[in-house]
Amino acid sequence: MFLTISTTGTSERPATDLGYLLHKHPEKAQTFSTSHGTAHVFYPEASADRCTAALLLEVDPVALVRRGKGRGGAPDAALAQYVNDRPYAASSLLSVAMTTVFKSALKGDCRAMPERAREALPLRLEVPALPARGGAELVRKLFLPLGWTRVEAEAVPLDERFPEWGDSRYVRLVLEGELRLADALRQLYVLLPVLDDAKHYWVAPDEVDKLLRAGEGWLAGHPERKLITSRYLSRRLGLTRQAAEQLELVRLAESDDLEVESVDNAVDETTDTEEKPLPLAERRRSAILEALRTAGASRVLDLGCGQGQLVQALLKDARFTEIVGVDVSVRALTVAARRLKLDRMGERQAGRITLRQGALTYTDKQLKGYDAAVLSEVIEHLDLDRLPALEYAVFGSARPRTVLVTTPNVEYNVRWETLPAGHVRHSDHRFEWTREQFRDWAGQVAGRHGYTAEFVPVGPEDPEVGPPTQMAVFTMTTADGTTTKTADGTTTKEAEAA
Repeated sequence: MFLTISTTGTSERPATDLGYLLHKHPEKAQTFSTSHGTAHVFYPEASADRCTAALLLEVDPVALVRRGKGRGGAPDAALAQYVNDRPYAASSLLSVAMTTVFKSALKGDCRAMPERAREALPLRLEVPALPARGGAELVRKLFLPLGWTRVEAEAVPLDERFPEWGDSRYVRLVLEGELRLADALRQLYVLLPVLDDAKHYWVAPDEVDKLLRAGEGWLAGHPERKLITSRYLSRRLGLTRQAAEQLELVRLAESDDLEVESVDNAVDETTDTEEKPLPLAERRRSAILEALRTAGASRVLDLGCGQGQLVQALLKDARFTEIVGVDVSVRALTVAARRLKLDRMGERQAGRITLRQGALTYTDKQLKGYDAAVLSEVIEHLDLDRLPALEYAVFGSARPRTVLVTTPNVEYNVRWETLPAGHVRHSDHRFEWTREQFRDWAGQVAGRHGYTAEFVPVGPEDPEVGPPTQMAVFTMTTADGTTTKTADGTTTKEAEAA
């Protein structure tokens, strides 16, 4: 089995940086033992202008038979065990070898060049012999949605001497485009066995986690994700269903997080050299972090944490010493744990995070005593008659010193060109409020529970319809009507009359 990875560069950013990203020196040929053969890594070319790394996997067919089945689901015929395409055609054997040889590169880790590892590179990947059950058309359906500008799947004839025999089920695969190296490798890791439609080992339940880790960032939104999931998991219905449910959670969270493209982004004719506007989800997280820092919070509740995007952002700031994410969905919390890599996190860092399952409409004594609580894009997912229960659970029972609530501003919806008139931004939104409705609700909540409320626009503020997201900052008042001090005791201000 053979795979080549090529990139181009300049004298300032040489192509040989590929060696750092793969953790394999271009001037060395290295050999690695795998469970079914020997893997070799070498560089056919290595210059500042162009660099190519090659992975050659030599499979021992006899060892393959002795260690387990030689082909996923193949008949156990005596001759078929030894005479097959396993040593030559790319398959799950090559995927497993990649995890052995390019383990750090698959994760996107590169201490020597961390910035380079996060950048998209001009890449060319080539696999000379790839089994494709579905033909060249399926190859294109799987790779084109992933950002590759060129997907070439040239059919390999059964025998060039006898063209009338037609083509085999193998293709020569060439991929070209600008992608992060880690993303490109993870895509191959998943899609090689998918195209082969077989695995050389027994598919256990932990394969679901492997699929979700390798598919992070691209699989949930892939138009062929059902086929990919089914084939990768060898059509095991229970595992396929489990993976499909978790991927759907990821997809819904991403669609709710990204929302609809703003009219400002659509109308502004930015050039290639201009900086693109930040997505609204990033602006929202930045506004929340800034408000928490201003409040001096160090122990924070993320109520309705979903898949942990905000928890992940909080974790990057050392001032937040305790972070608790709460969500009603156990599956969402599972995805959040995977996103945060809790199973691989250091003990000290992991000690700052707690993920808990719980309904926000019920009181919970364990949520008392925190500096701040965040309800980011949460209240609009509740029926209006359930809001009083959430209000009491947060403001009446838990009573954090600061509460941040963000919600869409329905007035701004007319600025979303792709949102039909009268539609809410997400299918699960039970309501979306105007600025006046939100201020009225926040004022009543603050008055009933001893808080003051201030309002912060999030995103580009339109002079007619306001910002796309509105945020209320609730601050608890003391008995004499002044707001409580921040954690360092440096600021205080008079509260507004309730």
